Amino acid sequence: MANFALLVELKAKAGKESEVEAFLNGEAKLVRGEAGTLTWHAAKIESETGVYRVFDTFNDEVAREAHLNGEAGQELAANAERLFSEVKVHRLQVVAEK
Repeated sequence: MANFALLVELKAKAGKESEVEAFLNGEAKLVRGEAGTLTWHAAKIESETGVYRVFDTFNDEVAREAHLNGEAGQELAANAERLFSEVKVHRLQVVAEK
């Protein structure tokens, strides 16, 4: 069972939605190489233009920190100001899963 997770709330700058989706697809490719990242999902909220969420899970805090400080985390930090009007990162503890 995954013990830790991240929920990242993203709001694209107006007109940047297609760039954000291309960016998230690039992030997915980077995360595939992370042994400690168990799952990683990026989605957009259908009823709200430009609103995205990323949810990922980890066995331990070491893996979560490696992800945050790794290439994908660095890419998000480097592109946040250009692409997003809002970025919120929530650290979660998993209490149940399927």
